[in-house]
Amino acid sequence: MASAPSSCSAASPAGGLHLPDSARELVKILVTGPFGVGKTTLIDAVSEIRPLHTEEQLTEASAPLDDLAGVRDKTTTTVAIDFGRISLTGGIVLYLFGTPGQERFRSLWDDIAHGALGALVLVDTRRIDDSFDVLGLVEESGLPYAVALNHFPDSKHYTEEQLRRALDLEPATPLVTCDARDTNASIDALLALVQHLIARNSPETW
Repeated sequence: MASAPSSCSAASPAGGLHLPDSARELVKILVTGPFGVGKTTLIDAVSEIRPLHTEEQLTEASAPLDDLAGVRDKTTTTVAIDFGRISLTGGIVLYLFGTPGQERFRSLWDDIAHGALGALVLVDTRRIDDSFDVLGLVEESGLPYAVALNHFPDSKHYTEEQLRRALDLEPATPLVTCDARDTNASIDALLALVQHLIARNSPETW
């Protein structure tokens, strides 16, 4: 990837089904994070194709496994993947794979992560502790990643220093704020990851 596109030049999510003729680099990206953090919502917000979802209704049987603290209004959960696509300027096309957020789906992780170049990890500041398992998985896989704080109406406010310390982030790891419902904000979060990947792969970092 040669250069970072700007958010204003990203293709509209209303684009067509087929890849644009300008597509040069196809990049697999994970959109991950704990249960109920907004992964499906973000992919819905940015995808230029109709997203693929594998959601099922939450049931009483899953109640002991799916902690609804902080997400009481949630009625469905991803049980395999979410999938979407967004084309950026410069011929970069991101294939977005949303992962399930619960420990019981951990066995799917290696298959979903295979071939990915990076991950966007969504974090809910009301439930920071819930992010640790997913961050551990991403780090164990060796994937470079960016962290996006998904803003909720009752999100708690912390300084960047406090959040970096709480999440044990390396100084170079991007940390941004977004609203997963907002297309532009979600694209900006993905661009932060893309720019991070470009920087890591530039000759100056070799």
